[in-house]
Amino acid sequence: MDSGWSPSTAWWVLAGVLVIAELSSGTFFLLMLALGAVAGALAALLGLALSGQLLAAAATGGLAVAGWIQVRSRRPRPPAAQDANMNLDLGSRVDVPAWSPQGLAEVQYRGARWQARHAGPAAPQPGWHVIVAIEGNRLVLEAAQP
Repeated sequence: MDSGWSPSTAWWVLAGVLVIAELSSGTFFLLMLALGAVAGALAALLGLALSGQLLAAAATGGLAVAGWIQVRSRRPRPPAAQDANMNLDLGSRVDVPAWSPQGLAEVQYRGARWQARHAGPAAPQPGWHVIVAIEGNRLVLEAAQP
C-alpha cells in the first residue's frame, strides 16, 4: 500500500517530529538527531537509495551528537552548590540583622529561619546580602552591592 509520501517527505516529517519532541522535552540531543533526519531528506532528494539515506542520517546525527558532547565536556561547570540552574535561590537577597564573631548568622528567608555563613574577604556587616551558594541547610552570603 502506497502512502503517497516521497522518501524525502517522510524524512522531513521525522525531522519536524524530532524538533517538536525537543521543544517539549528540552533535550538538545533531539535537535542533533533532527539534523540527521534533514541529511536523510537531502540524500533522498539527491536520489540516493534507502541505504544511502540511512547512512547520511546516521552519520550526520551521530557526528552532531558526538560534537555536542565534546562541546559540553569542555565547558566548565560550577559546583552544584553554586549553580544557579540547580539552586534557584542563588542571587536572592536577605537581610542580616547581626553576625556572630565567627561569621555566622540566623536570617529569615522564605518564611523560615536559616543559618548563614559569610563569604568574602571583608568583615561581615549587618544589612542586605546576596545568596552565593547553599551548603546543606546553610546559606552562603556576600554583601549586596548598593
